[in-house]
Amino acid sequence: MKRNAKYNLCLGIGSILLFILWTVLVMTADVKPIGLKGSNVGFATVNSAVHKLTGANMTLYNVTDWLGLVPILVCFIFAGVGLWQLIKRRSLFKVDADILILGVYYIFVIAAYLIFEMIPINYRPIFINGFMEVSYPSSTTLLVLCVMPTLNFQVRKRIDNKSLRSVIEILSVFFSVFMVVGRLISGVHWLSDIIGSVLISLGLFYIYKGVVLSVWNSAKNYSN
Repeated sequence: MKRNAKYNLCLGIGSILLFILWTVLVMTADVKPIGLKGSNVGFATVNSAVHKLTGANMTLYNVTDWLGLVPILVCFIFAGVGLWQLIKRRSLFKVDADILILGVYYIFVIAAYLIFEMIPINYRPIFINGFMEVSYPSSTTLLVLCVMPTLNFQVRKRIDNKSLRSVIEILSVFFSVFMVVGRLISGVHWLSDIIGSVLISLGLFYIYKGVVLSVWNSAKNYSN
């Protein structure tokens, strides 16, 4: 498990570094005024070609927007698990370590979500309700890909029924794929926005997973 923890941490840190590099490239490579009101967009040639191919589908945008509540619901479910353990065990330190770490992880995810909502690296390809909205990275994609893998990770530990566990994991994967592809082909994000979200989401999740595995490994060594 110790080796697995280090692998996940390295994978997470590597993904974050790739995200940083990708963000720099988005801001500097093939930057052209192809956005709304002549705003600059990196990787303009590829982004423009993909957007022309997909067009804009507001129905799909609205569907994926509402389905963005699903990962929020997942966060509340695990918050409820932590609160139940806190009430039952009467001590914060007796709450399962992976649940406490998950709470901290969700705070970092929300912080990343809010920070990039305030940083206009580029804007959406289309107006949303008449407004120009920041587009990088795709916040919905970030939320989905940060939260849904934690659902699968927790399910493997907390649900003994293999059939139920498999159903949840499969549905989670299909949901995540649908949301990522849906946000892209709905035409409300540039391709580079989606790629940026995938990279930072992988980084954050694998760091979370690596930290949890490290804690479990330390607890196991201590008990021995």
